[in-house]
Amino acid sequence: MDRPVSSYWVMYIGMLGAIILTIVGNLMVIISVSHFTQLHTPTNFLILSLAIADFLVGLMIMPFSMVRSVTSCWNFGDIYCKLHSCFDMMLCTSSIYHLFFISIDRYYAICHPLHYYGKITVPVVQVCVFVSWSGPCMYSFGLILSNIHIEGIQHYVAILSCTGSCILVLNRLWGTISSLICFFIPGVLMIGIYVQIFAIARKQAKALSNHTNPLGKEATSRGTYMKVESKAARTLSLVIGAFILCWLPFFAVTVIDPYVNFSTSDDAYNAVLWLGYFNSTLNPIIYALFYPWFKKTFVCIIRGSIFNLGSSSLMTSV
Repeated sequence: MDRPVSSYWVMYIGMLGAIILTIVGNLMVIISVSHFTQLHTPTNFLILSLAIADFLVGLMIMPFSMVRSVTSCWNFGDIYCKLHSCFDMMLCTSSIYHLFFISIDRYYAICHPLHYYGKITVPVVQVCVFVSWSGPCMYSFGLILSNIHIEGIQHYVAILSCTGSCILVLNRLWGTISSLICFFIPGVLMIGIYVQIFAIARKQAKALSNHTNPLGKEATSRGTYMKVESKAARTLSLVIGAFILCWLPFFAVTVIDPYVNFSTSDDAYNAVLWLGYFNSTLNPIIYALFYPWFKKTFVCIIRGSIFNLGSSSLMTSV
């Protein structure tokens, strides 16, 4: 595709900036949760696993997609084209599934605080992490390597494809199924969970504000706990909201495109695809803005304090 030279530079600079922010931001989250023992909680283990998925999107997927989007060519071979498509779908879906399990974690923390530590344990989180990785892996690799996603549309694939290209085209059936499995079903469930979380959190906050503290420190402690957990729920709901806004256009195109004979332009497709990728860039930025512990660990990492003996237990002093 012929473009002005200036547009190539703008695209490269913008995409490269997103790649660097994605890699560095998620690496900060990975180092923070891994290094500081105070952050070794079930919720943060889920966030760690989410950051790993987003980090791999920035490291393994976005650089190759950048070259393809800017030049409209694929110079990395047919085999890696298949693998790139598999890992692209797998990592993005894994990120979505992590967000779904994080919303469940927040539901128990806010709505059932007395049962939270009994329900959300490290083994339970390990199962959630396993499902978040294994499910998308089996689905993505099974779908793409079997070629069932192009059954009945081989003529469109032949028209759209050319020597040196790498495109992932889904037929009507698998475009709809993939969008439901990868986005719409978990997205709707997450919205429902957070609507219920905010309703209960508001009800609990109102109940606390309408009563005095007959139990003294115990009631104050519970009020503080609810305030912290409600803030965490709002922050994570922002993560969910960013995810929906970033990925909704892409999955809408995935569903609609087969019904309009794949008439979506390359520029439009690349725009919605990179908007989806940008979700992996936003997550650590949201953590940095709204999580006090991330601000502290960020400063500690920048200063190099994590290399000091015993630094893993000194986060509160940062």
